[in-house]
Amino acid sequence: MAEVINMPRLSDTMEEGTVAVWLKNVGDKIEEGDILAEIETDKATMEFESFYEGTLLYIGVQEGETTEVDKLLAIIGEAGEDISSHLNGNIENEDKEDVIESANAAPQDASTDAKSEALPEGVIVVTMPRLSDTMEEGTVATWLKNVGDEVEEGDILAEIETDKATMEFESFQSGTLLYVGLNEGDSAKVDALLAIIGPAGTDVAHIAKNFKVGGDAPKEEVKPEPKKETPKVAVVKTPEAATKPVVNVTTNTANGRIFASPLAKKMAEEKGIQLAQVSGSGENGRIVKKDIENFTPVSTAQSSSLVAKFVPSGQEDFDEVANSNMRKAIAKNLAKSKFSAPHYYLNVEFDMENAMAFRAQYNSLPETKISYNDMIVKACALALRQHPQVNSQWFDDRMQLNNHVHIGVAVAVPDGLLVPVVKFANEQSLTQIGAAVKDYAGKARNKKLALDEMEGSTFTISNLGMFGIESFTSIINQPNSAILSVGAIVAKPVVKNGNVVAGNTMKLTLACDHRTVDGATGAQFLQTLKGYIENPVTMLV
Repeated sequence: MAEVINMPRLSDTMEEGTVAVWLKNVGDKIEEGDILAEIETDKATMEFESFYEGTLLYIGVQEGETTEVDKLLAIIGEAGEDISSHLNGNIENEDKEDVIESANAAPQDASTDAKSEALPEGVIVVTMPRLSDTMEEGTVATWLKNVGDEVEEGDILAEIETDKATMEFESFQSGTLLYVGLNEGDSAKVDALLAIIGPAGTDVAHIAKNFKVGGDAPKEEVKPEPKKETPKVAVVKTPEAATKPVVNVTTNTANGRIFASPLAKKMAEEKGIQLAQVSGSGENGRIVKKDIENFTPVSTAQSSSLVAKFVPSGQEDFDEVANSNMRKAIAKNLAKSKFSAPHYYLNVEFDMENAMAFRAQYNSLPETKISYNDMIVKACALALRQHPQVNSQWFDDRMQLNNHVHIGVAVAVPDGLLVPVVKFANEQSLTQIGAAVKDYAGKARNKKLALDEMEGSTFTISNLGMFGIESFTSIINQPNSAILSVGAIVAKPVVKNGNVVAGNTMKLTLACDHRTVDGATGAQFLQTLKGYIENPVTMLV
């Protein structure tokens, strides 16, 4: 009996998903546990496995397309099974006959592909992968394997520079690297020949010479309708989510993007060279090693024109930047929180003299370094255990009072904010919290955070003190009931024992959801927090 597979909900905030890549084609045999596709959510790209066995009869969402959660994604059943009843309401009537005919047709035997038969046994053609939804071409930043090297499945073949970042590109086959189609610094369209892998000693010169962009599938197999499956034999297109982001070497300036190889970027950082001042000699103006080596600094007057976009006086001008999936998700979730949760704000100012002395003494220990933010995370965690109402979460049918403390720490990234979660923060030492926050912040900026590292927060902290912001308010990270906004430590005159003396204070603002946290409850939490911050030694007791 055919089973309908719907778009799964892969995160607590997911409303729709995008198919990054299908790992199975119509007609393929499916085993329970096989990875069907990789789904891009509002937080990450995740593998989606099958819970059924059978034949993949129908695909309802093509690669790059987006659909809502619980909408038709695919159908699995017995080969030749009639699936017309499952398609009602899911596709246009005029397309249904073609879809059913395609699904019921016997799957084509890959061995009958005449062009594939021309490939020597074990030879695999690797094409330029599509590593982002907007990528049309890629540049080989660095080859990590040379022709003749043995390649194991999972080895990193090269670093590919896209329109967004430089990504590690791993091999999904084992063998010998027989041919490289692009040199370092060269660019090519998506699906162009990138490399050939196969048994050592195999002659692949004729394969490289005759390769056509778009794959090895014969022309008669390509169907004009975008919703038809087009089998491609012996050409591997690497899934987007299987790549690992490493270093973003694309610098956004007012004048557009500046492309530089990872080595050039590193050399520029070491020498204190602004990439905006360097003219690139590589493909499409890309900055390479020799450009940094040969760079001669220019005066400030000369360089100013390189980093500021010239707009004639009186002329309107603007740039448009497409919203990423992350930014769209953030906008949607924050708008929902702001307009559904009745926010109110409590403002306090803490004396930081003891905290500053405590941190200096703590950091004098060998191989120990904590930040004020680490101290605030720890203090909040301890205070939340005494005030579970603030550590609560609101749901339509219930209120959940959490006995565990998972604190989300907001981290700024180019596309907005990510909130990695320090779990069981009240049970961790200051140094453990510091190490976790530093690790998560690095992963967030390099887009390496795993989904489970961003889920489950019961309370959130947003700190803009390092930017000199004295006071601000934040929007609650639902379903949490509160978020703490932390400002900078400011040197100012304060009154102590009736005398005006020099002091240091810090302002904090607690945003609360009035559905779960009453004003008095929030005030009591801040009083407890004040005790830990102004007397930090009590956090060690």
